[in-house]
Amino acid sequence: MVARDTELARQVGVRGHYVRTAPEQVLRNAAALNDPMPIRNRIGDPKPPAAQQVSTDFLQLVRLGLRRADDPFVRDSIEVADRLLKVATPSGPAWRRYNGDGYGEHEDGRPYDGTGCGRPWPLLTGERGHFEVAAGRDPLPYLEAMAAMASAGGMLPEQVWDQAPIPSRRLHPGRPTGSAMPLAWAHAEFVKLLISRHLGYPVDRSEAAWRRYQGRRPRSQRTFWWLHAAISDFPAGAILTIATARPASVHWGIDGWQQSADWAMEDTGLGFFAASLPTQLLRAGQRVDFTIRWLDESGWIGRDFQVAVSMVDNVGNERKTEALESAAGATTAQLPTGCVAGGVGQSTQACCERADETTKSSKERLDSDVAAIGER
Repeated sequence: MVARDTELARQVGVRGHYVRTAPEQVLRNAAALNDPMPIRNRIGDPKPPAAQQVSTDFLQLVRLGLRRADDPFVRDSIEVADRLLKVATPSGPAWRRYNGDGYGEHEDGRPYDGTGCGRPWPLLTGERGHFEVAAGRDPLPYLEAMAAMASAGGMLPEQVWDQAPIPSRRLHPGRPTGSAMPLAWAHAEFVKLLISRHLGYPVDRSEAAWRRYQGRRPRSQRTFWWLHAAISDFPAGAILTIATARPASVHWGIDGWQQSADWAMEDTGLGFFAASLPTQLLRAGQRVDFTIRWLDESGWIGRDFQVAVSMVDNVGNERKTEALESAAGATTAQLPTGCVAGGVGQSTQACCERADETTKSSKERLDSDVAAIGER
């Protein structure tokens, strides 16, 4: 979810940014982003507003092909995340999970005991490297940084130290803390980034998702309203679908129950019932009024609901640039038919073998990179 025109956004000089998490109430009231959200691994939890909590999770939208690297809110969120979470260590850049994180050693080096101070993760350096791949840039500096953060035995830690040395606790800047080591997740990220560098796109990006979205946010054609996720508005031109867990009918109207009608819900066969209201021609500023009548003995639900029609939000839709279109074309050419990188039924080895069929020198270049990074 994107928070716009927040105090944090204004401080950094951007329009908005993705947030780490948000309360359920935000579906009904956007102002709920200003509600406190607890951080339970902190002593004296400050409970900052949801709009002020930032993580690097949004990078997965680019990695998985749902947004382009030049998406305006992705670019803005990068600036915010780097301002709050990026740490320059002697081994290279690393990122904390989110601002206010309490998972990690205490300031004096004492081990995490349910609370502490969040430390940088080599894993997140790899995730940033995958973003660089998607942006058409070389992720080698991130591979080198991850390698430099490894132990003398070549094991990647969960976290690295980011304060002044504490020799008595064997804590040194850019080196492993007392966190989990080896972290298999981080090792897998290193290997995937190495492969992604030669493929020219993230190895675990779904081919089907990329074909469908090409990194562009689709325009909403249908919006769902649920009792447990009661949205407050939907974009003009979209169909409003009312969904429930049991059979019901919907009594609905427009702008104060005008042109009211009753619509029976249909069994979707997916474990819920739904009525799709013909709202495509409604204009921004209008609203849909409705209530629900259960088909069993319960009768009327006893509440009325309203959903407003909002302007179509085109902010964040990406512009096609020659460079990215060229990169997308190159990516399509490099992906062998049937090789779904990271997809169900496709192991990393199988995908690498298919990639090697198209680029005969791929294995040699990978071996060369591994050796070069090892020497460093």
